Amino acid sequence: MADPWATGGTDTGPTTGVLLAAGSGSRLGLGPKALLPFRGRTLVEILADVLRHGGCREVVVILGADAARVLAKVDLERHKVVVNAEWGSGMGGSFRLGMQSIQPSDHVLIALVDQPGLTSESVARLISRHRPGRVTAAAYRDPGGELTRGHPLLLDSSLREAAAGSASDDAGARLFLKANPGLIDLVDCSDQSGGEDLDTPDQLHLLQADA
Repeated sequence: MADPWATGGTDTGPTTGVLLAAGSGSRLGLGPKALLPFRGRTLVEILADVLRHGGCREVVVILGADAARVLAKVDLERHKVVVNAEWGSGMGGSFRLGMQSIQPSDHVLIALVDQPGLTSESVARLISRHRPGRVTAAAYRDPGGELTRGHPLLLDSSLREAAAGSASDDAGARLFLKANPGLIDLVDCSDQSGGEDLDTPDQLHLLQADA
């Protein structure tokens, strides 16, 4: 039977989602953000499913801090789970591990587990508007109405090696994007969310978003 969640990819090839969920959530002080309760489940479960519903043919979830406890409490059977034993060295290691864990020909959509406002519509929008050889990034309007790049972002398969090579410490794709601004296409997702990351206790209201 065909996988009912396999809803497609770009015209030039499939897209795999990588959900970075390895951090300890130290600034938030509530343990790994992956386990935060959200819409009757956990944040990592909901966001992994959002990526699949949005059109990623597969989702790779990168765990790290308290990985055994996270796996004991969540259901990620529909997805591929990879544990970064060196998660404490920063996001760069998790980013590289994600790049290594997917099919070589796939484009990759990078998402963060601390973005509860992410919707399947935003994911589908990025996939549908991606152009070969480019980076397609979600963008959100600031109070002045200007678009600001955020997450998730979709890296063309041809750019994956270079992006992974630039990742270090707490920098995933950031250094690659800074060095190649002309490759980035912004896609306005402001109608879906504000693109906020959940980092500190005063942002816990983001978990109360409507389903």
